[in-house]
Amino acid sequence: MKENLFMRAEDDLDFMPIIPLNETDNENLNDIEIPKELPVLPLRNTVLFPGVVLPITVGRDKSIKAVNDAYKSDRLIGVLAQKDSAIEDPTVTDLEDVGTVARIIKLIKMPDGGTTVILQGKRRFKVGAVTAEDPYFKAQVVLLQEEEPPKEQDFEAYVSNIKDLAAQIIQLSPNIPSEASIILKNIENPSFLIHFVSSNLNTELHEKQQLLEIHHIKSRADLLMQLLQRELQFAELKNKLTNKTKTELDKQQREYFLQQQMKSIKDELGGDSNEREVKEMQKKAESKKWPAAAKDLFRKGVERLERMHPSTPDYSVVYNHLDLMLELPWDEYTMDSYDLKKAKKILDHDHYGMDKVKERILEYLAVLKLKGDMKSPILCFVGPPGIGKTSLGRSIAAAIGRKYVRISLGGLHDESELRGHRKTYIGAMPGRILQSLRKIKSSNPVMILDEIDKTGNDFRGDPSSALLEILDPEQNHTFYDNYLEMEYDLSKVLFVATANDLNAIQPALRDRLEIIDLSGYAVEEKVQIARRHLVPKQLEAHGLNKMNFKIGDKPLEKIIQDYTRESGVRELDRQLASIMRYQAKEYAMKGKLKSQLSLTDIEKVLGKARYSNELYKVANMPGVAVGLAWTYVGGDILFVETSLSDGKGDLKLTGNLGNVMKESAATALTYLQSNARKHDIDPELFNKKTIHVHVPEGAVPKDGPSAGVTMMSSIASAITGRRVKPYLAMTGEITLRGQVLPVGGIKEKILAAKRAGLKEIILCWANEKDVQEIDSGFIKGLKFNYVKTMQQVLELALV
Repeated sequence: MKENLFMRAEDDLDFMPIIPLNETDNENLNDIEIPKELPVLPLRNTVLFPGVVLPITVGRDKSIKAVNDAYKSDRLIGVLAQKDSAIEDPTVTDLEDVGTVARIIKLIKMPDGGTTVILQGKRRFKVGAVTAEDPYFKAQVVLLQEEEPPKEQDFEAYVSNIKDLAAQIIQLSPNIPSEASIILKNIENPSFLIHFVSSNLNTELHEKQQLLEIHHIKSRADLLMQLLQRELQFAELKNKLTNKTKTELDKQQREYFLQQQMKSIKDELGGDSNEREVKEMQKKAESKKWPAAAKDLFRKGVERLERMHPSTPDYSVVYNHLDLMLELPWDEYTMDSYDLKKAKKILDHDHYGMDKVKERILEYLAVLKLKGDMKSPILCFVGPPGIGKTSLGRSIAAAIGRKYVRISLGGLHDESELRGHRKTYIGAMPGRILQSLRKIKSSNPVMILDEIDKTGNDFRGDPSSALLEILDPEQNHTFYDNYLEMEYDLSKVLFVATANDLNAIQPALRDRLEIIDLSGYAVEEKVQIARRHLVPKQLEAHGLNKMNFKIGDKPLEKIIQDYTRESGVRELDRQLASIMRYQAKEYAMKGKLKSQLSLTDIEKVLGKARYSNELYKVANMPGVAVGLAWTYVGGDILFVETSLSDGKGDLKLTGNLGNVMKESAATALTYLQSNARKHDIDPELFNKKTIHVHVPEGAVPKDGPSAGVTMMSSIASAITGRRVKPYLAMTGEITLRGQVLPVGGIKEKILAAKRAGLKEIILCWANEKDVQEIDSGFIKGLKFNYVKTMQQVLELALV
């Protein structure tokens, strides 16, 4: 006995088709003597086909009586399918007209009172007339003749195709035993094969009834094949969906199993790390003093984190964002020290000079002390390198009791370095402003923006434009960082920018800065700085701080004048380091040191003097004048040489000069041409001679209007043959009307003249106020001549 071949497992049926043990029974169906009147058994849910054995559970009283009576007599009974299987007590009209005469093979009484009967279909019949309805249905039957299977090749193909389709369905249906396909292949009788497959086909009741009613066997085989094709397609689709669902379930079960294992391991280690992390964050958040917007953003982030599995990629993104929010110093400030005397003492101890900067810091502290709260100024220290702009920021932080942080902007190209990246990007980070605040745990530090004039500007972005928001007191209380995704208050931060060249800062940014000019140091200042800071630092760095060894002021002056030419003290620091290394070597080899270094010792250690003031004595010949120039590294000395040669009155300019400088030379020549007789110059000389003006150090680009008076003096000296006064330098812009105009960088230029050993300087009268700002001790020995016209310049310069 086999399970139903093509029935779905979920169908609730009261029968189970089986295969007859003797297929030859089917061949003798026509030989059975069948009476004209038979008891009728209504069947629900199925149709009985000739030759097929079917176990039926009989439950209705009428049906039980009909089966019992038939079993006692000839065991033959007519089986008709109900049109509607839902009807519990069918009438004659509820039954089909065509059915099957069946033999009752076995009658089994069940313990629950029911009866199971095993039927074998014998012949098809048609109901002639219903003769009784009580106690059960009886009907006159008209037997239908079975057509012999045709011996055609076409029909054999039908039979073979039915077998193949049935076998495929069995293979795709997990509820049908695989042995069923072997039994199917071994059925040789075509009629029985069609009846057996039809009986077990999983199709609608009316379609099975249709198969039973078709008289022509070939037509019956054709319809059966169509129904099998449909069933095969359904089985393939079902199998595909089952496999897909099974794969998904297997994956889910595997993940669930692994997660359960991970949970067990975490429990052993002390709880779920995810839950622990979230709880720790929430605990930290309770003590934070942050604005309502930040609190709300954090709460939403935590809720999102709780819903996520730690292995998902977004988990780390959300976690890092929340971690930043927790570590930022929201409303956390250090207390400012309002002791102005102490602040002044710290500033004076750390830096010599720089009175203007110190006064500005003390003023800020005084206002803060009186008012208790104010927006921090945005200071910008502009000056040559090596004068202590960056270290001054550290001193300011120490003086007012704030934390110190430095951000180097040199070579910065990407504005995201300041504003941060969107947190969705891989490797995204907050900007350097917020990173610095996160590191020092204070919202009011002294923040040094070093080298603000050297930020880049290309296709990657313009950081100086991003600085517009950071350095604007009216905007920076709502500074927006792309990573944080909300506003942060920077208004309490004391920003101090440093720069070498003010012109390199874009105008909109320069407008937001409070510019404080820091000029270079005089020799006297450098001596003090070396004595107070550099020498002790180098002694300690070379292990000589416990030795009885000092460098006096005279050797320091020699080092400054003969071995350095700078506004700051970096080169001086390097020269002192050379001396310390020499002294360390001497002590290591001889075991003793000189207590004082003489001038001869300096020359022995550092070699011959690199710079000499004798140059200005040798160069004293007609056509050579000394000018003063300003560079971003401080003041410098500039020679202007003029030579005359036979020609047509052309002006040749060499020495890598900029447009402004070339125009100054042309202006000077035009002035001299128009005022030739006034200065005892033959006007015809300008037509007969070619005037060549050269500024040495041709590799260095030079520009600016301040060399105007120097060029005019050089040209006038060459034409008149009168030499320029020795040890004389000059600076000023000239006009065609003969006026001398003021220029900038006066302190740097005067200190450069002093370093070079010059003794007299010609300046515009309007620059006198700049000279008065310089400490009189630093310019001792210099004579200043203030002029208004170029005639005065020539009278003073030419001898």
